[in-house]
Amino acid sequence: MRRNDILFYLLRKSAGLLSYFLLFSASLSIHAQTAYGDYVHKGMDALRVDSLSKAESFFLSALRESPAQSSNTEIYRLLGQIRERMNHRDEALDSYSKGLELNPKHLELLLDRAALYYRMGNTSRALIDYTDVLVQQPQHIEALQMRAHIYAGQRDYKNARQDYETILHLEPLNETAQVGLVLVNDRSGRPREAMEQITALISLSPKHALLYAVRGGIHQQRKHYEEALNDLNQAIKLSPENPDYYVSRATLYLDMKKRRLARQDAQTAITLGADPREMASMLKKE
Repeated sequence: MRRNDILFYLLRKSAGLLSYFLLFSASLSIHAQTAYGDYVHKGMDALRVDSLSKAESFFLSALRESPAQSSNTEIYRLLGQIRERMNHRDEALDSYSKGLELNPKHLELLLDRAALYYRMGNTSRALIDYTDVLVQQPQHIEALQMRAHIYAGQRDYKNARQDYETILHLEPLNETAQVGLVLVNDRSGRPREAMEQITALISLSPKHALLYAVRGGIHQQRKHYEEALNDLNQAIKLSPENPDYYVSRATLYLDMKKRRLARQDAQTAITLGADPREMASMLKKE
């Protein structure tokens, strides 16, 4: 697996849009006979049948009808998630931000906006939002994980290590933090410690493909190509439907000057869902 993707692979998945229906059924009951309530309930009905554009239109009408309703914070969050699903990222970001203008301490909105900032490549703004979450809840695992991941990407290994160690104090078996700490140690001048840690994790979970992929990436960085190949072969054996492992092995084959094998793995990765343009770009680099 590409090492920059390893941790985000383990982290948050977007919450379902329908998760707010119970909340709204309670908070909007007093508005049931109003135009505002009618628009909101029609929007919820549209979501139930996955009619995103109609849901968006109804929720926008509700906001125009009654812009001062306290429940509008949740409406903006729903709009943000709808727009993300429609791949309208800038509009989704605007929705989350408007919700936060109404309630700057809304944890779920902060998390949603932070995750969207991250996906859009704006890690500095994501870092701010995750830190704001942690000001309110210093032991919030998701925020700690993502902040550590961003710190590591910025080569701020001291703060990344501190967040991972905080997670492991709270959850000693947290895999994201375990793998993150391995990679931080590897990148910050503790190679022996990193290798000992990942090997110990494999000993505890010998059927876990991701761990072999992580160790394979570490071996590859050190130009220990045969050891890397053994680990990536094992990762593929344990999880043959994961395209990332074929991508990782393809990059390894390129380092080993085995272009034919690299092309074969790239094609397999495409068959399993990898982006053909990324694969073509990867093969051109060598």
